[in-house]
Amino acid sequence: MKILGKLLRNVASRLPTAVLLVSAMLLPLWLFEWSPSDAAMPTTAEIQMPDVASIPVDIKDTLSPPEIKKITVGKGDTLMALLVATGLPRNDSHHAIKALSKKFSPKRIRPGHEIVVTFEPAVAIDGKDSAKELNKLVVRPDIYKEYVVRPTGEGRFKAALEKKAVETKLSRAEGTIDSSLYVSATKTGVPVPVLMEMIRIFSWDVDFQRGIRSGDKFEIMYERIFTDKGEFARYGNILYANLILRGDPRSLYRHRTRQGTDDYFDDKGRSARKALMRTPINGARLSSGYGRRRHPILGYTKMHRGADFAAPSGTPIYAGGSGTVVYRARKGGYGNYIRIRHNSEYSTAYAHMKSFARKVRRGSRVRQGQVIGYVGSTGRSTGPHLHYEILRRGRQVNPMRIKMPSGKHLKGKELALFTKVRDKLDIKYASLPAPSKVARN
Repeated sequence: MKILGKLLRNVASRLPTAVLLVSAMLLPLWLFEWSPSDAAMPTTAEIQMPDVASIPVDIKDTLSPPEIKKITVGKGDTLMALLVATGLPRNDSHHAIKALSKKFSPKRIRPGHEIVVTFEPAVAIDGKDSAKELNKLVVRPDIYKEYVVRPTGEGRFKAALEKKAVETKLSRAEGTIDSSLYVSATKTGVPVPVLMEMIRIFSWDVDFQRGIRSGDKFEIMYERIFTDKGEFARYGNILYANLILRGDPRSLYRHRTRQGTDDYFDDKGRSARKALMRTPINGARLSSGYGRRRHPILGYTKMHRGADFAAPSGTPIYAGGSGTVVYRARKGGYGNYIRIRHNSEYSTAYAHMKSFARKVRRGSRVRQGQVIGYVGSTGRSTGPHLHYEILRRGRQVNPMRIKMPSGKHLKGKELALFTKVRDKLDIKYASLPAPSKVARN
């Protein structure tokens, strides 16, 4: 209706002035001459009106197509600034954001989110387009949903959540390890992000530097997510993974517990998460193990009571287990050093850190996998690396050889529920084709 009103006003503005004057003169005469007794009304032949079709108004020239602007949120962007930059008046931008905030807080907008602004078709009047009016504002924080803001009239707006249909497909891959898991898995087509996640979920129990040998095997089933338009969006979760090391299978299944948390469990319902992690860092290389060695700086042989992981400076370091920070400061040759007490028996220590994570203080409670600092080369160090220690009753032990204390073990109804999930995943894996190389997306 708004568009029609603009169009009519535009047509009226283009009517010849003479036509309007003639019409104004004829109207009073017609009113005085007519009476109810008159036999007939004046005909169109008696009053000649201009043919509207003859008026030189081209609707195609009058109405512009809807203007659509797609925006990808960048670092430091605000929703208000982005909307104003599209040409939307500041007042309308304010009210649209106010309506959106009832469904989705603008503070939750992050770099990479997509915003689509659609304007009403512009009406050209005297060669000038009318002011921009919002038709629809769409905020897409992910592929599963979008928040839509529409005008309701009189400068007011209303927001609604619209869920998007996505398709999840499963892929299966398996193979024999030749030189390394990374090389062999990528040769079969396992995407690197999926492979890194597989390494992470096994990292509590498997030493990927020394525990993998030629001839070992792997199996994996993971999700691929597609948009409602059929376009590949991202890789999803690993539902099943198995490392067969020297003939010993180590299967892990993804399972949502009755408490609503997702985790990985072995075929007996034991959590893959141990009380402590062997390698509290991703993508690092074991550069020096536990034991006697010639010290690279001091030059003499001494006991090395931890494991060194070489990694680029600034690489995140994770808490090896949940616990309390009992030391966070510089400590002699250790450089920047953190110690975490996990229980009355176990503690872990982290040395040579470049810096500590914010909010990690002495006395802080940290959870397993939380970033506590970043790789550096402080103290007696020849290059960026993490020196990692596991202490049992106050004495350092070999992080690569110690039998890690077990994590959660499902029991009762929870175990029965997991067993059903495990069996379904086994059937699903067996039903999928196992090509020599799977598609990347």
